[in-house]
Formats: sequence, structure tokens, C-alpha cells
Amino acid sequence: MNLFKSNVGKIDRIVRVILGVLLVGNVFFALQNPIGWVGVILVATGIAGICPLYSLLGINTKSAAERVHLD
Repeated sequence: MNLFKSNVGKIDRIVRVILGVLLVGNVFFALQNPIGWVGVILVATGIAGICPLYSLLGINTKSAAERVHLD
């Protein structure tokens, strides 16, 4: 099992980055709590395309085309 193998699909990456930015932004505007760190993690895994938790659970959200680099 390789924890640093790309396993996050394009749609999942987009959702992670958008949700992460919203959570980080929420810390600056309304909530002053650790939820921003969750946002930072989502942005980082979305940009990198690697989720160690997915690797541990055996999850891969890439489409078949993304797995063979056709997109």
C-alpha cells in the first residue's frame, strides 16, 4: 500500500478545494475555531491529488480514464 499514490479524481479534487477554501474563509469572517485546519487539509489534498486516508481505506475516486491518463 502506497500512501502517496494519486487516488483523488478530478471532481473530488474540485469539490475538496472549493469546500476547503470556504472553510478557511469562514474562519476569517465568522467562526474563530479549528475548522479552518480541516479546510487547509482539504485544499492541500485537493491540489496534490493524494489522500492518505483514502489509501488506508482502499478508496480511489479517479475515473477509469484518469487511471490510464487519458484525460
